[in-house]
Amino acid sequence: MNSPDPAAFDLAAYRRALGGFATGVCVVTAHTPDGPYGITINSFTSVSLKPPLVLWCLDRSSDRHDGFAAADRFAVHMLPVEDREMSDRFAWGICRLSSDEFDSTSAEPPILKNALTRLDCVATDRIVMGDHLTIVGAVKGFETRPGAGLTYFRGRYGVAEEPDT
Repeated sequence: MNSPDPAAFDLAAYRRALGGFATGVCVVTAHTPDGPYGITINSFTSVSLKPPLVLWCLDRSSDRHDGFAAADRFAVHMLPVEDREMSDRFAWGICRLSSDEFDSTSAEPPILKNALTRLDCVATDRIVMGDHLTIVGAVKGFETRPGAGLTYFRGRYGVAEEPDT
């Protein structure tokens, strides 16, 4: 077992160990001073049902940090399995949304067109924790639809099938 001694702590091995937790894949969107942005995350969780609160974590060294850290509103989109390319793009590629990728008819956070679930949120807390900023949001509205979800496990994409009803 790896020791938590900071001098001997193997960050690469620790990151691989954390990859043993399968997660869903989400894209968070927000209007920023540089335009509508998206970022792929898997550090997402529900915090509370009453009131409805969620959180996600943003790497403080990300080139998108300032835009998302300052956004008062954001939307969390849970991706369907067919949106793997979108996940890759917002993880490592161009982060600015093009006008054909989202509904731009309102001041709400940008709405991606193909999400399995979308949560519209107002930021309520921002907490610096280590090398990440934890952003807590109050859910003000949501939409959901059936479908297979995109997952991530041990550095690879996978599928969470829609359960039979």
